[in-house]
Amino acid sequence: MSIWSEQVEEELAVLLKDWLKHQGRTQADLRRSLKAVSTRMPALLEVLEREHRQGGMPFVAARLCAIEAEWAGTPGAASQNGNNADPFGQLDLLLQEIRDDCGSEA
Repeated sequence: MSIWSEQVEEELAVLLKDWLKHQGRTQADLRRSLKAVSTRMPALLEVLEREHRQGGMPFVAARLCAIEAEWAGTPGAASQNGNNADPFGQLDLLLQEIRDDCGSEA
């Protein structure tokens, strides 16, 4: 299992910001879904770090995929912008990349 580090946090923060922008969502939306104490990125990452401790990056990716599925079931800005692309495309690619990385570490 990969180790949670400052570099992982930085990369995940960039990913989350891009993902939220693509989804037409805000950090406040993510805070509600994660049940984090704050909308600030360190608080969001703290929740994801707990997921990581339970099962590594696959758990983090699975949690984000579940959130994206939750959002797909509710009207959001992304659908209002005419974005009808596969809502799981980016996270599915991330999950596959994580699985590939985990397999190469074994």
